[in-house]
Amino acid sequence: MNKKLLIIGLVALLVPVIAFTGCKVSMPGGSGGPPIEVNVNNQQEGIWSSGEGKVTVTPDIATLSLGIEAQAATISDAQSEAQSAMDRVMDALDTNGVAEKDIQTQYFNISQITSWDDKNQQEIVIGYRVTNTVSAKIRDVTKAGIVIDAVALAGGDLTRVNYISFSVDDPTRYHDEARDKAMADARGKAEQLASLAEVKLGKPIYISESSYSPPVYREVPVEPAAPTPATSISPGEMEITLNVQVVYSIID
Repeated sequence: MNKKLLIIGLVALLVPVIAFTGCKVSMPGGSGGPPIEVNVNNQQEGIWSSGEGKVTVTPDIATLSLGIEAQAATISDAQSEAQSAMDRVMDALDTNGVAEKDIQTQYFNISQITSWDDKNQQEIVIGYRVTNTVSAKIRDVTKAGIVIDAVALAGGDLTRVNYISFSVDDPTRYHDEARDKAMADARGKAEQLASLAEVKLGKPIYISESSYSPPVYREVPVEPAAPTPATSISPGEMEITLNVQVVYSIID
């Protein structure tokens, strides 16, 4: 057998072995230069563990999504009706303690109302619809039902209440408790893994954290045209969740 072919074959067999064993490999430099060191050890060392901590809290903020929808034969008439009703709604919010800084426009739209003309086989414009939606943050949750009733009365039949959501104004104050639980959860899992692998668990060498505090949404059906009793709103409870990712070293 040709000696050159034999040498090339042996080198081809050795390369996979070097890659799997993991180490620094010296390779000849080009043009007779110094050898090049290549680190082929990409394996991550340690025990990776995740932990979750949950804290149940009572919401202290209610956010109401509400608005006005008006229809008329012309754009100007539809806008005028919508603006007049929205002014009354804003006054109702102000009267019931909702600050101007806590009211924000979410959506405004002017759209055509069409009907199908069988005779001419085409759609025709029969009017216009104006929709104006705002979010109102109610900082006294106990007044949420009172605010809804006031808004429905002020806007009349043009009132639209989409939903109400509950949240915590400052969730960070609950993070310490959730973090303690998450780290304890991660530690417990890592200790079990170390025991199963018959190794000794070392100190954390990497920690990352993420938190999640989803608002609680509830629909609020409102029919202002019909006499109804006072709206009852219950905030219930919500969970603040914090997750950690921890890597522990392995002690030999």
